[in-house]
Amino acid sequence: MDTNVNATPHTPDAGFVTTRWTAVLAAGRKSSPQADVALEELCRTYWYPLYAYARRRGRSKEDAEDLTQTFFGRFLQKNYLEGLSSERGRFRAFLLASLKHFLANEWDRAGRQKRGGHAAHLSLDWRDADTRYQLELRDDLSPDKLYDRAWAVALLERVVGRLRDECAADGKAEQFAQLKSLLTADRSVISYSQAAAVLRISEEAARVSVHRLRRRYRGLLREEIAQTLAEPAQVEEELRSLFAAFR
Repeated sequence: MDTNVNATPHTPDAGFVTTRWTAVLAAGRKSSPQADVALEELCRTYWYPLYAYARRRGRSKEDAEDLTQTFFGRFLQKNYLEGLSSERGRFRAFLLASLKHFLANEWDRAGRQKRGGHAAHLSLDWRDADTRYQLELRDDLSPDKLYDRAWAVALLERVVGRLRDECAADGKAEQFAQLKSLLTADRSVISYSQAAAVLRISEEAARVSVHRLRRRYRGLLREEIAQTLAEPAQVEEELRSLFAAFR
């Protein structure tokens, strides 16, 4: 699938880049291949936080699945790209506000139609969703807080997946597997000698490898966050908001 909607300047000096979310907003309710691919990829990445929100609001497993699937069917038809202007800047906030609007105004009228219905269909993998949710029940979080935390986790999983794929393409799959746990570890507790022994390289080489991997991880993290914003300059602010969800 071609998802090349990342960072193409509109003009040389405008300082503006096209992200997945700005591509969607620019298309409005009109269909365009670039915007459709961008929106579907965003939804595939961030559907679980909505499921978790619905569950925390008291919905059963089956109702939460049907609700989430039906909502995305409507959302992919772009029925929700009008209004809610204050949340448009961040896809994270816009998606949750759209779900709340759907719950308040349309879910009962939708008759809880089973997954897909007559709307656009987004294939979702439900196999581990409720197991994951049950593990999160240990935390006494409000639905909104749980949504933010689930969003942050989904974001990190996507970044780690991209980094893993890059390393595999460079013939460094084993190195990534051994060093992955060090991406977010405190520098003071990283054992470079242990990593070096496992990878059969020098300690200095292990130190350099970890440094490069962490630097690329941070770059991919900011890149992924930017894809969900209308203003990429808000990346640092959004980063702070997302990691506040873990506190």
